[in-house]
Amino acid sequence: MNTEIGVPTVRLIDHLGENRGVVATREALQMAYDVGLDLVEISPTASPPVCKILDFGRFKYESQKKAAEARKKQKVIEIKEIKLRPGIDGHDLDVKMRAMRSFLEEGDKVKVTMRFRGREFAHQDLGMKLLDKVREDLIELSKVEQFPRMEGRQMIMVLASK
Repeated sequence: MNTEIGVPTVRLIDHLGENRGVVATREALQMAYDVGLDLVEISPTASPPVCKILDFGRFKYESQKKAAEARKKQKVIEIKEIKLRPGIDGHDLDVKMRAMRSFLEEGDKVKVTMRFRGREFAHQDLGMKLLDKVREDLIELSKVEQFPRMEGRQMIMVLASK
């Protein structure tokens, strides 16, 4: 800004927002001082660079305000985990399904973990059928981000909200 602009000519936009064309940098600085504002380089990569006459303090404040507003509007997607067992009872599964439904409606991802213990490990097909049932029940709310796969003694599937 101001004297730190090191190019001989700039494309100038005055304090009223009107394009003044290509002007010598000294002349642009003089115009800015005459109206009591700053000469700020808006687009340094352009040829010649674009400069604008404005109040730098206010410009900085408004850009910080816009950045804060953008941060406020962005939603952080969390991964919620639901743990199941191959021999889960029907009602217990319904309770877990309601929880998964609410997580997906809030926009979060759901990691469904099927845990095998002891002899259950020999019946992985039961776990796969259960995960397929979960996927079918939640098909209208979610898409499968990671299909079921084994990791040690656990089968893991990740669902993401549509």
